[in-house]
Amino acid sequence: MDIESAKQEIARLRREIEKNAHLYYDLDAPTISDYEYDMMNNRLKELEAQFPELITPDSPTQRVIGVAKSSFAKVRHEVKMESLLDAFSYEELWDFDRRVRESVPDPVYVVETKIDGLSVSLEYENGVFTRGSTRGDGVVGEDITENLRTIQNIPKTLEGAPAFLEVRGEAYMPRNVFEELCRQQIEQGEEPFKNPRNAAAGSLRQKDPAVTRRRRLSVFVFNLQKVTGQELTGHKQSLDYIASLGFAPSPIYRSCSSMEEAIAIIEEIGARRNDFAFDIDGAVIKVDDFAQRERMGSTNKYPKWAIAFKYPPEEKQSTLLEIEISVGRTGVLTPTAVFEPVQLAGTTVSRAILHNAAFIAEKDICIGDTIIVRKAGDIIPEVIGVAQRAEAREPYEMPAFCPSCGTPVVKTEEAALRCTNPECPAQRLRNIIHFASRGAMDIEGMGQAVCAQLVHRGFVNTVADIYSLTKEQLLQLDKFKERSADNLLRAIEDSKSRTLDKLIFALGIRNIGDKAATLLCEAMGSLDAICAADVETLSAIDGFGEVMARSVAEFFAHEGTRDLLEQLKKAGLATVYESRRASAALTGMTFVVTGTLPTLSRAQAEELITSNGGKVSGSVSKKTRYLLCGEQAGSKLEKAQKLEIPVLTEEQFLNMINQ
Repeated sequence: MDIESAKQEIARLRREIEKNAHLYYDLDAPTISDYEYDMMNNRLKELEAQFPELITPDSPTQRVIGVAKSSFAKVRHEVKMESLLDAFSYEELWDFDRRVRESVPDPVYVVETKIDGLSVSLEYENGVFTRGSTRGDGVVGEDITENLRTIQNIPKTLEGAPAFLEVRGEAYMPRNVFEELCRQQIEQGEEPFKNPRNAAAGSLRQKDPAVTRRRRLSVFVFNLQKVTGQELTGHKQSLDYIASLGFAPSPIYRSCSSMEEAIAIIEEIGARRNDFAFDIDGAVIKVDDFAQRERMGSTNKYPKWAIAFKYPPEEKQSTLLEIEISVGRTGVLTPTAVFEPVQLAGTTVSRAILHNAAFIAEKDICIGDTIIVRKAGDIIPEVIGVAQRAEAREPYEMPAFCPSCGTPVVKTEEAALRCTNPECPAQRLRNIIHFASRGAMDIEGMGQAVCAQLVHRGFVNTVADIYSLTKEQLLQLDKFKERSADNLLRAIEDSKSRTLDKLIFALGIRNIGDKAATLLCEAMGSLDAICAADVETLSAIDGFGEVMARSVAEFFAHEGTRDLLEQLKKAGLATVYESRRASAALTGMTFVVTGTLPTLSRAQAEELITSNGGKVSGSVSKKTRYLLCGEQAGSKLEKAQKLEIPVLTEEQFLNMINQ
């Protein structure tokens, strides 16, 4: 590879790593697996090793990725919370061993489990827990003390403690807690967390500590950062000391004097990884002796005395038995692979989403094939390819008729297949679940399981039937007693006070999310006006396109919709929109938000823009009026400067609203 090609690939990799690191570390919402992210980092390291003249200080390989969020107070770490160098092969471990032995004689290693969670610092003064924080960028983190106080296995006081103690640990969510949380999120119509690590991170960054408490997190402590009045000379000794104070140390930590022994322990941990009640993504090797560590030192990002071995994602082969079709809330048909059960990441797996016909064709998947299955992020089963093709195989064809109601399906603009029958039984249940979900009418206690019972017993056929439910009917449901029935009836009554935009979103109109529902209500003002609007009128709404306008017009033109709305009106739901706009100061202005603002989170800034009449866009274009810019801004700032778009600081932005 020549240097120009390397330069281009390095630039692309850095952009991708930065984008995905932001999704993973800052937003707790990854879109790719840990393995894919690690492979991008690995490729970048290879290229920078081959072309060292292309290494820059801001490269992801040269610094700890992550920022302290502005929604929490910042904490400057007295002892830097460094990252770890990753290894994906035993050859890399042997290279590490060689480098260590070139620096220090006869090293003793400690091998320990690498917990997949969020790194935190815990500080104690005279045995009292005084402050807890996230790693952030390694130098500055977030003060999350009150949230950490809710974690039961973090000691709040220590017996026989030194004057000052700082330890570093990994906050994690046990698998069973994660699975329960995901079930609750799905029942409430919310997007579930991708994996336990991101669930833990999202839980620790809650503004309300009560939410963190309900998430039932735990912490393993794996490092002594600083201690006064206690002489400790090695890592294993320090972990033993930490355990004696009442902390839960790394579940496995053992000393060894050679890389052969270290690799044997790594293999043992790897064989046991599915036996743990929590996720691990590797094992860590550390030089035990603190004096030797001091001699070896660190790079800008990594200590030279430690390395993390990352286990590859577990893959299994299985025979594809059939492809099932499910019908979603908006009528979209989704294929699911059903295969011979296999053990993956500690659970039995026999199903995986195949997304759509294009995915099946791209992977050339046929019934009877031996497919390769893995868990994305060790959680979500996915089919990644075909290992062996079946004899006399036939290409799979999606059905021409809805499997639930028999209505002919149509192809959507997104090339998906959709059932257009609004009375389709499969859509009916999902529409009711969505209507009651937290982001819509927010009927507490009416989750997926309760909705399914109500539909199955014939008590609810449309969302309007929710408002005629009786206590006698609810008492016939499984696990319902007097109190739970009263609570649900009260929640249903409370939902009548939801604003019109919540109702529009709850109706589940195709292509209309919560933001589009608000735009629609802001423009039209009432349910009657929305019902009467044609495609041309709706297309003129700022932020609406023809596809969205057509979806709204078609939905309200349907005779069944008119009948449904009349029933909802009689039940007492809102039909006139009460705008939540604070002012019209930003009307007609489109903003893009980038970087880390001093006091506002991105969500808070976007809420201020829309509540004052402005519009938020995710990308810079000629239509952008202002770029609201904070620290560590990237390509959006460069593009705005090229297009000569005014750039605002947070202070200038707030002054604009106040004026």
